Formats: sequence, C-alpha cells, structure tokens
Amino acid sequence: MPGRLLRGLGRWWRRYRYRFVPWIALNLNHNPRTLRYVPDEFKDKVISDEDALGTLLNVFQALFINDFNKQLEILTVLPEPVQLKYQDLLSVQHPRVKLPQNRRHQRNVFKPEEILYKTLGFSIARATSSLISAGRGVFITKGVVPKGAVVSMYPGTVYQKHEPVFFQSIGNPFIFRCLDGVLIDGNDRGISRVVYRSCTGRDRLGPVKMCDSTWLTAEIQNPLAVGQYVNNCSSDRPANVCYQELDVPAAFPIELRQYLPNIAYSCQGHSPLRCVVLVALRDVRQGEELLSNYYTVVS
Repeated sequence: MPGRLLRGLGRWWRRYRYRFVPWIALNLNHNPRTLRYVPDEFKDKVISDEDALGTLLNVFQALFINDFNKQLEILTVLPEPVQLKYQDLLSVQHPRVKLPQNRRHQRNVFKPEEILYKTLGFSIARATSSLISAGRGVFITKGVVPKGAVVSMYPGTVYQKHEPVFFQSIGNPFIFRCLDGVLIDGNDRGISRVVYRSCTGRDRLGPVKMCDSTWLTAEIQNPLAVGQYVNNCSSDRPANVCYQELDVPAAFPIELRQYLPNIAYSCQGHSPLRCVVLVALRDVRQGEELLSNYYTVVS
C-alpha cells in the first residue's frame, strides 16, 4: 500500500512540478527551451491578427456551410444583411423549395475534422501524449501544418484581472494567463464546466449561440478547440507551436460566433472577447505531437 501511494505521488509530482513556482524558478536556467521570451507584453505576434482571424473565419465559414440545413433556422432570425450573404447558397441548394422536416435536422455531410482538413490541409486530435506522465496531448492526424499556420485554439471562460477565479483555480492545471493578466479557464470539468455552461446560456439569443460549448463534450463542433491539451516542451523536445493572443473584433460575423470556444465571465464588461490561438513555429507533419512553451519571460 505505501509503495502504491508513493508511486501515485510520484506520478502526480511529475505532472504538477511544471506549475510549482519554486521548482520553476530553480530549473529555468537548466531548461531554456521551455521558456517563451517576449520583448514586452504588446509584442507577441508570430503572425498578424488579421491573418489569424482570417484563418478562423475560413474554418468557421466552412463549418457553417457544411451544416447549412441546420443553420437555416438561425438565419431566419438574423438581420437581413446577414441573410443576404447566403442568398446565393440558398437559391442554389434549395430553389423555392421548403426543406422537409427530416432533412432540416440531418447529420453533417462531413465531420468537423474532415472540414478542417479540406480547409487548412491538416487535422488534429487528442490522444495519449508521447511524453512520459503527461496525460493526453494533441497530434497532427493527417496532412502537414505549414509554419505560421493557426493550428489550434485555447477554449474556456475568459476572466478579467479583477474577476474572481479562486475556486475555479483550485487543482486546475488548465488556466492560461495572458500577457496582460487576463485568464482563460480551459478546464472541461467541475466548477469550470458549470461556469462556462452558465455563461453560454446567459448570452444566447434565442437559437443563436454566442459561443461554442461542444468542446466540453466528446462531439466537438469546432475541431480547433483542443489547445488546452497541448503539452509543454522539454529540453530535448523543443516547442513546435506558440501561443498568440487576439481580441475578437465587434464586426465578427454573428452567425459564426457559435464556433468561438470562449466566453466572457462577466456580462457587464466592455472589453473585446479574448481568444488565444496556437501558431506553428515550423512545419509540423502527420504523427507529430504539438508542444508549446508554458513559461513566459517578459523583458
């Protein structure tokens, strides 16, 4: 029994030590490849925000069109300018014909990961990490991710610096701290899960969802929303992706917000919605695990 307990504590420590501040301080100089150096908190851009948002829009648009029969109900309650954007598609697919009820709710023609591959040339999935005692990780399952491409997103509830996150943070290894102190809780269990679902219901406008909550389930609607499972690199396994923060513009298409895997904790805030994407630092090929840098040094 004591031996089993000690082995369990050993496994826990190997996973947790990378988040234990004294251990980090003592080991930073011994493992420089696990550091993320940023000149200052406003210069952390590998690619432009326009390019990152453009990639997200391309993927979300493809997901929306792939599931177009289901989206018809949403379009009917959106403003006319939004409906007009899809008028050609409506006339081509359904010329003056009302869809039967059983076709309105038919399954997607393609799975989300297939849409990702068709749009960006690669697909990703969670699986057991190639690192010892690292739990689950994220792998390229098909295709090649070119250098500078958005490869994933970090989902979760977004907290401003003044908002309470103490109880959500207890035993939670999935809280991401942005350079300006904004926090994103990417835990899909416990109180974090409850908070995210509550905020989702609060912000929903009838059938129109303001964010994606399927990353909390096994049936993920946005195939990019697995970034919280990307593991930290090591001295012999350098990072192949890095984090990049961006704010969602107010003009982001309302019909595509259902694919954003983030939501603000407070409904009173006036700050733009913060998102974090993971960008490839080099070409990443099929079978490789995505690895990032957890620790940021701002100089």
